Amino acid sequence: MTRTVYVNGDYLPETEAKVSIFDRGFLMADGVYEVTSVLGGKLIDFDGHAKRLERSLGELDMAAPVTMDDLLEIHRQLVARNGITDGLVYLQITRGSAGDRDFAFPDPATTPSTIVLFTQNKPGLAQSPQAEAGIKVISIEDIRWGRRDIKTVQLLYPSMGKMMAKKAGVDDAWMVEDGFVTEGTSNNAYIVKGGKIITRALSTEILHGITRAAVLRFAEEAQMEVEERNFSIEEAKAADEAFITSASSFVMPVVEIDGAALGAGTPGPVARRLREIYLDESLKTAV
Repeated sequence: MTRTVYVNGDYLPETEAKVSIFDRGFLMADGVYEVTSVLGGKLIDFDGHAKRLERSLGELDMAAPVTMDDLLEIHRQLVARNGITDGLVYLQITRGSAGDRDFAFPDPATTPSTIVLFTQNKPGLAQSPQAEAGIKVISIEDIRWGRRDIKTVQLLYPSMGKMMAKKAGVDDAWMVEDGFVTEGTSNNAYIVKGGKIITRALSTEILHGITRAAVLRFAEEAQMEVEERNFSIEEAKAADEAFITSASSFVMPVVEIDGAALGAGTPGPVARRLREIYLDESLKTAV
């Protein structure tokens, strides 16, 4: 079935959707994005994604082409028009096209931002077999730019990291800088030791994950101990368990790091419980 997508105010068949070859998202990776999960036809943590989008746009001095209320309606329209029960809504905003290539930013008064949204159908998104088996990761050097807190479309190195993991026969990669884990290629990283959840503190060095914020809040409400600090790959290998969080994987157990099995080599109780809590609580507030 041909998807209906949204491009600059219009709902179109995906086969008719077009963006200028001079769009700065294409030429300069000058854009930001968000991905919102859909479960049971409802949007998970939309407000968190909208607020982060506003922050990303502000950090790059990029104009918002629609209001956040309008954005919610666009998301709902796409979910309905594409018959999405479980899946994802991808949103991208770029600085637009000034009709030619130039390093200097165009004047937003004469060059409107480009906005594109599309859906991805993912039946059974919350019932991932990987959540039952856990995933395996390798460590790679983190050589990304220094403003990882802005959710930009500059995803070449994370894509390369995914391919390094695939070549190694595992599921993902954790990036390491100055001896400490920053995050996964498209997710935040955690270890568990003695029942304590350990994850890197927020800074410009990692993405301020929306799922991360929710999971840590739910963990504290469940009387779980949380410590936000740096940890090394060696410490991670010696952990009792580990997991990642993201909008599309929710809470995903990690069972192996650089060939070393964690605990019994199966998803641990903390990750399992957090996944259960996150899905239950997020569905209650889904829109």
